[in-house]
Amino acid sequence: MDRYFAPGTNHLFVPGPVNIPDHVIRAMNRNNEDYRAPPIPALTRDLLEDVKKIFKTTTGTPFLIPTTGTGAWESALTNTLSPGDRTVSFLIGQFSLLWIDQQKRLRFNVDVIESEWGQGANLEILAEKIAADRAHTIKAVCIVHNETATGVTNNLAAVRRILDEYSHPALFLVDGVSSICALDFRMDEWGVDVALTGSQKALSLPTGMGIVCAGPKALEASKSAQSVRFFFDWNDYLKFYKLGTFWPYTPSIQLLYGMRAALDIIFEEGLDNVIERHSRLGKATRLAVEAWGLKNCTQREEWFSDTVTAVVVPPYIDSTEIVKRAWKRYNLSLGLGLNKVAGKVFRIGHLGHLNDVQLLGCLAGVEMVLKDVGYPVKMGSGVGAASAYLQNTIPLIPSRI
Repeated sequence: MDRYFAPGTNHLFVPGPVNIPDHVIRAMNRNNEDYRAPPIPALTRDLLEDVKKIFKTTTGTPFLIPTTGTGAWESALTNTLSPGDRTVSFLIGQFSLLWIDQQKRLRFNVDVIESEWGQGANLEILAEKIAADRAHTIKAVCIVHNETATGVTNNLAAVRRILDEYSHPALFLVDGVSSICALDFRMDEWGVDVALTGSQKALSLPTGMGIVCAGPKALEASKSAQSVRFFFDWNDYLKFYKLGTFWPYTPSIQLLYGMRAALDIIFEEGLDNVIERHSRLGKATRLAVEAWGLKNCTQREEWFSDTVTAVVVPPYIDSTEIVKRAWKRYNLSLGLGLNKVAGKVFRIGHLGHLNDVQLLGCLAGVEMVLKDVGYPVKMGSGVGAASAYLQNTIPLIPSRI
């Protein structure tokens, strides 16, 4: 942004990376430290314990890996599976597509259940496959909780019910990159064996840390998994956990301090309140889209995402131009349409360290952009619908009561 000066602040409304709180930025503004000296192991020990809270687990073992969500995917797969193992994975958008591609490159036998983009995972087909798999050849079910390309959230509890109904032992692996710390996520209650997220999403940190949480069943599977792994090997972490030094290689000191500050902010607000705030922001955004006379890419209410809304534009408008215009004229960053929906949708991210008035500023900006590109939007319609809803639902700030 230093190269492309604009007055004021860039309004960042892509679905990740997201706004970083000032408190987190200040916490990261520090020199390097010896990670083998006592302070860093003490900090790491506390972080590992507190990270379990955002997954809602008491039995999981977390790993803080210097990587992105893609690396966290690879960690989840290679530690629990062997080449040739059969997985079932749902193709519902760009990021589920990429995870499937990774599974294939890692030489797993991927059984793909594909849905139209804008729909959720087809759980009826999953039930059929699980019921028919009496020999238990399916070793893992892999699902993206929240597909950010289309704004679709999947029902994880329903997946667990299917596995339990047929007493199927397949591992349950979940990409929670754009859901954990923003949407309702219950690792223990839903029987998730491996869950993962990235630091740049709802945690509101810089990119660079993949957070993986492995349940007891996944840790047991890692003992016999034959996939080649080195950097992502959980066993190396576990060895250093036992030693009390925690790190098999050099961690990002600054990100660790940033994570401490980010978790403190989340816990001060209360995780359930964070989830409720995202629910409110998602609803307000959808009301604005409806008031504009546009459609949500997500085809059914049960799949609506509270962290990102993909907005379908009329055929005579290229959604890429909306994103370009927003950035060039209004210093507003929106998400592009990806792959099959490129040029057809733009995405409004509403996750992380974000409040209601910030969202209204984004919606006002979108209205101006829509007018710029020739869409007959009624100025103030979306902002009015969203603000009317928010004015009736925003609670008082607890620290200011």
